[in-house]
Amino acid sequence: MNFGLSEEQQMIVDTTRAFVENELFPHEAEVERTGVLRRELLKEISKKAVEAGLYAANMPEEVGGAGLDTLTWLLYEKELGKANYALHWNCVARPSNILLACTPEQREKYLFPCIRAEKHDCQAMTEPGSGSDLRSMKAFAKADGDDYVLNGTKHFISHADVADFAIVWVATGEEDTPRGPKKLITAFLVDKGTPGFTVREGYRNVSHRGYNNMILEFDDCRLPASQILGEVHKGFEVAGKWLGATRLQVASTCLGRAERALGHAISYAAERKQFGQQIGKFQGISFKLADMAMELKAAELLTREAAWKYDQNTVTEADMSMAKLKATEVLAMIADEAIQIHGGMGLMDELPLERIWRDARVERIWEGTSEIQRHIISRELLRPFGA
Repeated sequence: MNFGLSEEQQMIVDTTRAFVENELFPHEAEVERTGVLRRELLKEISKKAVEAGLYAANMPEEVGGAGLDTLTWLLYEKELGKANYALHWNCVARPSNILLACTPEQREKYLFPCIRAEKHDCQAMTEPGSGSDLRSMKAFAKADGDDYVLNGTKHFISHADVADFAIVWVATGEEDTPRGPKKLITAFLVDKGTPGFTVREGYRNVSHRGYNNMILEFDDCRLPASQILGEVHKGFEVAGKWLGATRLQVASTCLGRAERALGHAISYAAERKQFGQQIGKFQGISFKLADMAMELKAAELLTREAAWKYDQNTVTEADMSMAKLKATEVLAMIADEAIQIHGGMGLMDELPLERIWRDARVERIWEGTSEIQRHIISRELLRPFGA
């Protein structure tokens, strides 16, 4: 594994960093204080992102994306992650790569418009009664002739207010297993405006202002079989094939924010004077900075190794869980310590630190809680012993 960046990788990092600093940072205060990402602003920045070649950069070249390898993609994600979440996720969208499972007809209707910034997608798995245990979902679709009729509720559905359609996972049957009945899951593509499909305002969230979660309700929502993504009863297989690297994406965006917070802490410690000297010279501050830098590097190395192994087809579930777990917990620690170093000013919204601190909290919950990641890691450690 080469720890240096290639010329192309450095160019992508520099281009993305410049875009974030010039096009996203200037709008953070507005989005943070209003809690709203204006539709006109979204379209304006998206257009610039398309022109800069940064939009849908996670997608393969053959469908109009940048065709980045996993490591390069995560370097790009790290730079984007430094900005307010609504700005970097909605305005420089990375369509779900599960859309690569679309049929040719579905690609024309869903995949390609997402890559051209003409449409946005969202994913709907979580329900009020099921979080990490997706097999316990109650939403279901029943076959009715050539159609399927969906009923149920999804919540915590990120950016569903912006999305033009949802990728919805629901139960479509049941099979017997040694551990008892297990639900069979199917993914559907559901357009906004479909009768029986309602998007409602979600919960007020301490993290990621302007990036909203919504509630999706399905009441006898009728869909033709052509709206199935993948195969009937094979929803988890489709998700497993295309969604594995999302934990690494979360890890990388967290690394970006942690690096930004650490940068503020270092600058402040070097400039701020108390008792006749820079506060960075006090052991209480200097040791904090050393620990922050060390933990950030450890998290980045875990993430880069997992990305490299992903492209070698040698990555394990534990590799990705370790990266996600470490990066999210390191972000929380660095955000907290950066505020401590700044004192009262760290909590004021003149700086991005209080926002980074708030936003850090959700990262240990979505895309698999820290507890789930530890379970995955320990399971892989114990498996060779039959435990």
